[in-house]
Amino acid sequence: MSSTSTIRPLKLVAVSGAPNTPSKTESLIDAIVSGLQQHIQLEVEYVKLSEIGHLLNGAARRDLLAPEVQHALNQIEAADALLVASPIYRASYTGLFKHLFDYIDQFALVDKPVLLAATGGSERHALAIDHQFRPLFSFFQAQTLPIGVFATDKDFENYRVTNELLLERIHLAATRAVPQFLFASKLQSGATELIEKEIKINQIIATPSQQVFFKHVESLALLAQAG
Repeated sequence: MSSTSTIRPLKLVAVSGAPNTPSKTESLIDAIVSGLQQHIQLEVEYVKLSEIGHLLNGAARRDLLAPEVQHALNQIEAADALLVASPIYRASYTGLFKHLFDYIDQFALVDKPVLLAATGGSERHALAIDHQFRPLFSFFQAQTLPIGVFATDKDFENYRVTNELLLERIHLAATRAVPQFLFASKLQSGATELIEKEIKINQIIATPSQQVFFKHVESLALLAQAG
């Protein structure tokens, strides 16, 4: 396995808006997490609406929510990065997914990288990632990653991703996410030199665009040291 080391594993919280389990949405999340783990050390925590969705009813304020939901909200806010996914119902993410994020502090996700994913009955729902998910996380001033992952029913077999084209998309999303996730893991002074050294060895993630990003990370680190 190709892997990039960091000072500590990146804390990734994966949020599934699927109301039921098993679900294709949760299976898609698992496939993306596996793709990310090929390149970066992760500490993964899951927030599943299939487990806590029924506890969202009847609370007008966050402090009135069930302890399980408050714990999930704290996980999301404390994450280094998010992976969020939902089935597309009525041309958007599920109501439970939106209801959960209605309780997130307005400034808790500022600059937090978010990898977007969704599942739908057909390709006609694919643009929901750009038309629905991105505006929501733009409100939070989060950094939505450029490559989203959309899957349809035909991409799965027994709740397992089997479509090779989808697997390639997951691989692309994972490799493009790595630089943003590394930066989000709050690397300490001197860690950028370690990253650059490993980029030369780990050619799978050393695309030209990613090298440009790491140069940007190095510049930011130097500015931080000077300040």
